[in-house]
Amino acid sequence: MMQRYEEYSDAQAAWLESLPSHWDCKKIGSLFTERKTKVSDKDYPPLSVARIGVVPQLDTAVKTDAGDNRKLVCSGDFVINSRSDRKGSCGVSELDGSVSLINIVLTPRQQWNGRYVHYLMRSHPFSEEYYRNGRGIVADLWTTRFSEMKSILLPIPPREEQDQIVRFLDWKVSRVNQLINTKRKEIKAIDAMQKSLISDAVIRGLNPDTEKKYSGCKFLGEIPAHWETIPLVSIAKEKSISDCTELQLMSVYLDEGVIPFSQKEEKRTNATSKDLSKYQRVDPGDFVLNNQQAWRGSVGVAFDTGIVSPAYIVLSMDETLDREYANFLLRSRGMVDQYLIISRGVGSIQRNIYWSSLKRVIVPIPPKDEQQQIVAYLKQTVRIMRDTISCLIEETEALEEYKKRLVADVVTGKIDVRDVEIPEYEFVDEDAGADSDSDDDSDDTEEQEE
Repeated sequence: MMQRYEEYSDAQAAWLESLPSHWDCKKIGSLFTERKTKVSDKDYPPLSVARIGVVPQLDTAVKTDAGDNRKLVCSGDFVINSRSDRKGSCGVSELDGSVSLINIVLTPRQQWNGRYVHYLMRSHPFSEEYYRNGRGIVADLWTTRFSEMKSILLPIPPREEQDQIVRFLDWKVSRVNQLINTKRKEIKAIDAMQKSLISDAVIRGLNPDTEKKYSGCKFLGEIPAHWETIPLVSIAKEKSISDCTELQLMSVYLDEGVIPFSQKEEKRTNATSKDLSKYQRVDPGDFVLNNQQAWRGSVGVAFDTGIVSPAYIVLSMDETLDREYANFLLRSRGMVDQYLIISRGVGSIQRNIYWSSLKRVIVPIPPKDEQQQIVAYLKQTVRIMRDTISCLIEETEALEEYKKRLVADVVTGKIDVRDVEIPEYEFVDEDAGADSDSDDDSDDTEEQEE
């Protein structure tokens, strides 16, 4: 069991409550200066400010030609994303580079352990205090400036204690990261297996010994010889019904298809338009596509009535495909690859798709009874895989919560680690690939508003 310090005193800051008596407490303004130097990402490599810290620009960041309209970051600087929907995206940079202007870049005035600063200013208590000092600029968007955070008090242990805190946290956090990374790899492996199983079932059927024929589409490959193939336009037509503002809001999610937004717990990253009159009605059986994210699989068949963004494509489907089979099929790899090839790129993330091209994609059509057999098989098998993934996600979240609480308690002096012996270990960082939130204004992969 972890020990507390023998003596504590008032920290003079509500977010800290009390601190070990021998620790100091100073305002951010006396500890850091703000770096505002504008540079080009051609001269200084672009960096992403994510929940794992400051890293080389992530693949998910929207690449734009910003010219000299970026901020310089030097090794040792602390960088924090000032927007509330990127909460927790910050860290001390180990690299020289550049970040988008939405970030605040702070240079330390004194020599202290940068890793201690990294842990302290990424901790949950500091994050809450930081955003408490911000201000709203538009709906659901909160930002903080350096002038507003200068008066925040930070705890400062003696330098040798900072070093020991870092040694302790590096060891403990490394052990937790190792477990988290392992579970995330398991989740990715099961998810890949699930997608492969679905694609095989909806495109090649359940009987591997069935005679096959070429589908006529390289993305579908061979299909059972007794199946048909038709263009999407043969079973679907565009639908656009507006002025249904009394209906529930719905959206298209990469992992779940078309569902009511009320079923999602997380906060919207794009504010919903106040005027819903142009939103499109969706009924059970309709095929809905996010017109800029279909190439990634942000499509699905609706099972509820509601309204979706006017930017989406809504298609009314006839009875050729069983509704549940259609949802599996139209989200499968062979179909998504067809959406990709006909999408028009407008950036590294958003690629527009239009009905004029979409209508020509090839759809494999099994007999109706076989569609229902495939659905029954997939529902049972996929449910087992999804339950396994849900358990792994819960375990990962528990580990993340433990790590967050441990870091917060140590950097704010609630736990005394001065006498803890640190064994030999191999440092393990959190997997950068698991974090998709970057400093650049990325698209909302789930909901796009006009």
